Amino acid sequence: MTKQYDRAYYRRWYHDPRSRVTDVRALERKVHLAVSAAELFLARRIRTVLDVGCGEALWYPVLRRMRRDVDYVGVEQSEYALARFGKRRHIRKGTFGALRSLRLPPRFDLIVCSDVLQYVPDEELAPGLGEIRRLLGGVAYIEAHAREDDMEGDMEGWHYRPAVELRRYFQRAGLTSCGMYCWVDEKKLTGVNRLEVCSVAEDPRGQ
Repeated sequence: MTKQYDRAYYRRWYHDPRSRVTDVRALERKVHLAVSAAELFLARRIRTVLDVGCGEALWYPVLRRMRRDVDYVGVEQSEYALARFGKRRHIRKGTFGALRSLRLPPRFDLIVCSDVLQYVPDEELAPGLGEIRRLLGGVAYIEAHAREDDMEGDMEGWHYRPAVELRRYFQRAGLTSCGMYCWVDEKKLTGVNRLEVCSVAEDPRGQ
């Protein structure tokens, strides 16, 4: 059976306190981290946000509380999420691998891809990351869970990739880590200091 991202799915993994994998406070901390990182590198407040695989667009209300005038675009394949939240939370239908087909404008201040990458098949991973780099003008917050991590939650369709493999995907896409799931394209930013970022070759663990 094809995996269904329907109302029951979101209720189980995002809203039911007995089985959900996160909560409102944890989400708020992620949003504050991502916004702060982007604004540090841009030296100004963020104006545009792209949220890839946004689900119910839970980042949207938190972002709007922080930055009232932010221009938010969500991308999601779930028919349920699109029907319920698409119009009021600015969600467009699309997938990670086919992101380029949406013809989005480049230079987003912040690109978010939260709790998505582990479900992306191999053939879509490189094209999606490459398009994120093309669209990126500031910081991308991309959660990437490795095989070595002790993860819980929805494991259906989970791709168990080792950390060294994930780092190579990011390197080939031209994205450089600046810590805590945050990534930049150094060619688009000025004044990036060497200890603010860490390329795969500079990984202190040598992996």
